[in-house]
Amino acid sequence: MKTVAIIQARMTSTRLPGKIMADLAGKPLLYHVVARAQKARTLDLVAVATTDRLTDDQVAQYCGTMGVPYFRGDEDDVLDRYYQAAKQFRADVVVRLTADCPLLDPTVIDKVVQVFCSDDYDYVSNTIKPTYPDGLDAEVFRRAALEQAWREAHLKSEREHVTPYIWKQPNLFRLRNVENEQDLSDLRWTVDEPEDLEFVRRVYAHLGSEPSFGMMQVLALLRDRPEISKVNIGFERNEGYQESVHEDSPIAK
Repeated sequence: MKTVAIIQARMTSTRLPGKIMADLAGKPLLYHVVARAQKARTLDLVAVATTDRLTDDQVAQYCGTMGVPYFRGDEDDVLDRYYQAAKQFRADVVVRLTADCPLLDPTVIDKVVQVFCSDDYDYVSNTIKPTYPDGLDAEVFRRAALEQAWREAHLKSEREHVTPYIWKQPNLFRLRNVENEQDLSDLRWTVDEPEDLEFVRRVYAHLGSEPSFGMMQVLALLRDRPEISKVNIGFERNEGYQESVHEDSPIAK
């Protein structure tokens, strides 16, 4: 059974365009996401799924430079992009990651994958009921479930965000949520705004430029330097998905 992490990446972010190639500790932000994912022991392959737009030529070229496999597909229909990428990389199990999470912890990825493999699940994540910091999200699902979603999902939010068709339907799919011992869901470690980029730059400035630190080290730093956490407070979690759901309303009636 081949387990492939597919990192969702594009340059045309609405709130912070070009963020995935922004400098972070002397390297593009995307480098850190890929390097961290590659440290996960449960993955057979780490790949990038970017778009076929000219704006993402830079992403494809950088993946080529890093020797990271990549797929280029539709910008807006991310579900189709993921499905086609999963086919190209011959994935039996897909791990969905996003390129705006440079504090990704490979041990968290491994924990979610291990739970997925412990039983006959279709989808396992740490996001159905979030208890990890925003930015440590990992979703694991069967390619068969992804294919069913690809065939049957029609709402905007279900095409733009890949997995809602699956996790919204426990009657069709066997689901499991992985929870942290302590609820840390109020912590924001993703990069969607300029303040988020400043936050992760400060973390890296203290903890080092290579993916040798994880969630526990970041938590310890924030306990010692609580002013760092104040850099990017006040933003809503999963704002992009909520916007898509709002736009679903006319379609769903």
